[in-house]
Amino acid sequence: MTRPSDVDGPAAVLWDMDGTLVDTEKLWDVALYEAANWLGGELSEQQRATLVGSNMASTARYLLGATGRPVSAESVTEVGEWIRAHTATLFADELPWRPGAREALAAVRSAGIASALVTSTERSLTELALDTIGREFFDVTVCGDEVDGLNKPHPEPYLRAARLLGADPERCVAVEDSPPGTESAVAAGCSVLVVPNDVRVEPGTRRTFRSSLVGVDALSLARLL
Repeated sequence: MTRPSDVDGPAAVLWDMDGTLVDTEKLWDVALYEAANWLGGELSEQQRATLVGSNMASTARYLLGATGRPVSAESVTEVGEWIRAHTATLFADELPWRPGAREALAAVRSAGIASALVTSTERSLTELALDTIGREFFDVTVCGDEVDGLNKPHPEPYLRAARLLGADPERCVAVEDSPPGTESAVAAGCSVLVVPNDVRVEPGTRRTFRSSLVGVDALSLARLL
């Protein structure tokens, strides 16, 4: 495992996945719109936007409510399994990178800074995505089904990543694209580099905005602390 960096730089960089490193939100669009149709309803663009950064159980509950279907533990599980299976076929192909993302990962790795992948996506789908992204960039991964239901915007995903790395969250930089992810990282005490994708993220404390990850390296991340 890469050690947390020295006092001059971040102890670790904690990366969101969907919409931040790879442009999978558009693949989720396909799955969620088709899931709504399967449930006998439709999903508007505005409704879809509210689901960016959401975990599977929350997404399934929302779709059931939006399409007028009964919400129960059984129906949430059924819808989650349908979305999971459909999305797996989309994730099996090579995923499109967000601009500058692969180069930013490589720059942080070459600088010897510890990295974690912190995603609301479940482990089975994350493993498919890592076939494109590359497992070698991360010392640990924290997935949406591994946080005891305390998903983003709760701080637990980022707190857990920091614990696994032995890093102080206040010396970590998180990289995010969505409101729930940004709120999660800020609540955990991280400084956050926000690169919005499809959804606006409001300005706030410990948030620095960029239009892309092009040119991001260890030095630029250290300046965020």
